[in-house]
Amino acid sequence: MVKIYLILAFTFAITITVDAQNTAALKKDTVKQLKPVTVRAYLSEQPVLSVPASISVISQQQLNLQPDNSFISVLNSTPGVRAEERSPGSYRLSIRGSLLRSPFGVRDVKVYYDEIPLTDAGGNTYLNAIDFNSIHNMEVLKGPDGSLFGANSGGVVLLSPVNHHADSNFVSAGLNGGSYGLVHENTAMQQRSGNYQLNLNQAYESYGGYRQNSYMQRHYIQAVNSWNYNQRDQLRLLGFYSDLSYETPGGLTLSQYQADPTQARLSTKTIPGSIVQRAGIYQTMLFGGLVNEYHFNDHLRNVLSVFGTYVDFKNPFITDYENRYEGTFGFRTYFELTGNDRKNYRWNTNLGVEWQQTDADINNYGNKKGVRDTAQTLDRINTNQHFFFARYVADIYRKLHIEAALSLNFYDYKFLNVYPNDETAYTDRNFTPQLMPRIALTYQLTNDFIWRASVSRGYSTPTTSEIRPTDHSINPNLSAEYGWNYETGFRLRNKDESMYLDASVFLYKLQNAIVPRFNADETTYYINAGGTNQPGMEIYFTDWIIRQNNSGFIRGLQFNESLTFDRFTFSSNYHDATSNYAGNQLTGVPEQVIVTSFQIKFPQFIYLYLEHNYTARIPLNDANTAYAPHYNLLAAKAGWQHRLSRKSNIEIYAGANNLLNEKYSLGDDLNAVGGRYYNAAPLRNYYVGFNVIF
Repeated sequence: MVKIYLILAFTFAITITVDAQNTAALKKDTVKQLKPVTVRAYLSEQPVLSVPASISVISQQQLNLQPDNSFISVLNSTPGVRAEERSPGSYRLSIRGSLLRSPFGVRDVKVYYDEIPLTDAGGNTYLNAIDFNSIHNMEVLKGPDGSLFGANSGGVVLLSPVNHHADSNFVSAGLNGGSYGLVHENTAMQQRSGNYQLNLNQAYESYGGYRQNSYMQRHYIQAVNSWNYNQRDQLRLLGFYSDLSYETPGGLTLSQYQADPTQARLSTKTIPGSIVQRAGIYQTMLFGGLVNEYHFNDHLRNVLSVFGTYVDFKNPFITDYENRYEGTFGFRTYFELTGNDRKNYRWNTNLGVEWQQTDADINNYGNKKGVRDTAQTLDRINTNQHFFFARYVADIYRKLHIEAALSLNFYDYKFLNVYPNDETAYTDRNFTPQLMPRIALTYQLTNDFIWRASVSRGYSTPTTSEIRPTDHSINPNLSAEYGWNYETGFRLRNKDESMYLDASVFLYKLQNAIVPRFNADETTYYINAGGTNQPGMEIYFTDWIIRQNNSGFIRGLQFNESLTFDRFTFSSNYHDATSNYAGNQLTGVPEQVIVTSFQIKFPQFIYLYLEHNYTARIPLNDANTAYAPHYNLLAAKAGWQHRLSRKSNIEIYAGANNLLNEKYSLGDDLNAVGGRYYNAAPLRNYYVGFNVIF
């Protein structure tokens, strides 16, 4: 570990030295101006430098450098974010330790697709439904931010399905293939005609997987149709259809993992294995909505979105066969009033509401080698979540930026057991409305150096999958978790924005944490286990050491560093039925993650991207008696871009992941029965592909 820190310090020293040596030369060059980084997360576009929140922007350029078979690699290059893939297609996403609550899926993180919540009223998010190439920008808000986005205690992710900088007609296509049977193709089209713009995306991906019983396949279609019916007013119709299926190999014990990490979970005397039961997920999703932005005048505008989602979910599992049919509908709207632009004082205010209803039929049957058998339990759960939000922003002397925001959150659900109890009346569970305030400010010490601080309250209600988990029992006594987050940090850039530094420290004290527990038959249930203390530090640094050099072997050199340090522990009241875990390290969360990358540009539009990821050891259970060892991942991607004509380009690329051939688990099963923690990730693997645009 000491060696890693020494290498890191040495790298920073070289970076600063080389940057200083090149500054004078770069000023003499005629270079293309870098686009300033802006964010849209806080309802209107603004420079990221002045945003009083811990926010990371993943641009189209960053997405292009990463392997496009999943979001895992690019998300893990962001400080404070941990994405895992237990098997191909099986995503888990954690922001600042929220993985404790997610044995599978995405929970405690609110995700939006354009202006529409992808997270349903029941708290579940099918992020794995979306194809990588259909997203052109991502914004990650770290820590609780419920003032504008409703109940969450982990963070918010915003996905943009349209490249706002692409303003011409085009048709594009891409194809790549690689190790373990990877095949991924995608096509896209943008057509502009007068005030109309149509964007279409199509993709197909299949992957054999490193382990037995881990085949994945996804069909994906996406459409966004925009109409600018006035100079500043726009109506957007957007949606996607996703048909995803993937096999689930199941967790291995340490001895099984060491003997043969590629094997699927084996059968025992009492429980059949994954292959015998044909364990897997079959998930079909239809998602759509309408977004209208209207300006009443220069000072008042409104954004309104209405949306609906339908999910057909099947899961033949080790112990049973689950069918879920989920329908979601809702709306989100807000007004923005902007004051007159005065010399020393500017302000704007927002007022809005978001409302969602998710109706779910959750049915469990026996699993007879992948075939649905007799009914075990049939339930209906209808969940309603809505909140009102308000925000006031003031800029004083163009130096002090103050934000005060507040949301009032309502949550309730009702449930009915259709079989075996044959109930006819729903049972209601109403939660007390909760306020989620947020106060934040930035102060511009210089034009390029800004300090920020914030205080916010996190609040997260139990999800449908936690209220009605895999043990088939409905738990109306499960309460929401909540806590306060305190944070400060700064951002620094140079004059031409080729260098950028973002650093923050925070303390989040979570109470009433929702965590999974396991029965002897390995079915899951959830409890409120107590509290956690979550102090941490995150640093992101990027610099074009060589911005643009029209001669020489290296034409451009960018250095990136992402650092995550934390000391997340259980507080004194954290427990289960038999043990107290006060002071133990938070399960599933590494204490250090260091991601270093270089982008190098050569003559003839040849590029090379190198990335190293160090992840510290990870506790696998609350007792901290088992750990997954630390690992080092090295990835590389090289490509050649060639202009076919004035408006047509082709790119050919090849890459490799896990070049050091590390044996590691990406997506451990936490607190697993029998020590079945390990889901082995692929060893060294390769891919090659091309993209063409006309």
